[in-house]
Amino acid sequence: MDKSTVDKSIFREAMAGLGAAVNVITTDGPGGLAGCTASAVCAVTDDPPTLLVCINRASRNNAVMRENARLCVNVLSADQRDIAMQFATKDLSIETRFASGDWDTLHTGAPALQGAVSVLDCEVSSITEVGTHTVFFCEVKAARSAGALDGLIYFARGFHRVGMVAQAVSA
Repeated sequence: MDKSTVDKSIFREAMAGLGAAVNVITTDGPGGLAGCTASAVCAVTDDPPTLLVCINRASRNNAVMRENARLCVNVLSADQRDIAMQFATKDLSIETRFASGDWDTLHTGAPALQGAVSVLDCEVSSITEVGTHTVFFCEVKAARSAGALDGLIYFARGFHRVGMVAQAVSA
């Protein structure tokens, strides 16, 4: 079996071509309040509704999410780029991060962003470690969708609007 690996810089360059929704992952509970921007989120199954969320193990948010065992995936709208940037800035306090946007809660008590394209409120059902990241498997306990909003994606190392208004590719 070939044990060759792809150079990290080549892998990162290739991944720049993989567009992904921009999400703010939030949590609150016994471990405290935390939140970060992440694009490594995807559906696993709809029975039961389950997502996976990948968070760097070096992130201070990782331990809090692990302890709280609940999180909310807030899928950002195209107009929420500033919120994405605040939650991605390591040096900002958690209070400053949450000062942007209007927040409420659904089932778990994790902060849910009003005006997000979608909100998926979850309990962590299992955790796996892979390389530098923790993979949280999360069972969705509540969800809401805003409807006709353009989404925010991260592609080619930048933020882009996607949706009906931004539709640039014809069928």
